[in-house]
Amino acid sequence: MKVVNVYEQYFRGECVFGGAERRGVLVMLIATSEEGMIRYDAAVTFFPHADPEDFAVSYDAYAARELYYARGRRSKKREAQLLEGFRAEAEALAEGLGGRISWDEPLRDARYG
Repeated sequence: MKVVNVYEQYFRGECVFGGAERRGVLVMLIATSEEGMIRYDAAVTFFPHADPEDFAVSYDAYAARELYYARGRRSKKREAQLLEGFRAEAEALAEGLGGRISWDEPLRDARYG
């Protein structure tokens, strides 16, 4: 099994989960390939972000949703299409956790894999 974060970025966020306030959120588009099948998932995880250097992600405030699953392999065209609607998917996942993503306040630049 090969797992790649096609896109990941840290943002300011708001969420209270498990009794702990979370001030940061990591959003990801994840590609998983295995035995000729490819799956793409949108995922969000909120973390405490207690200070500007705190990027210790706890995966208890985590939500993911499968966006695509089929026979094949990674495709830059498919990934570009999935990224077009990614914000809406990530926002829905965040809302499901009772959180909010501050898209206009990135904590780090986006990374593409």
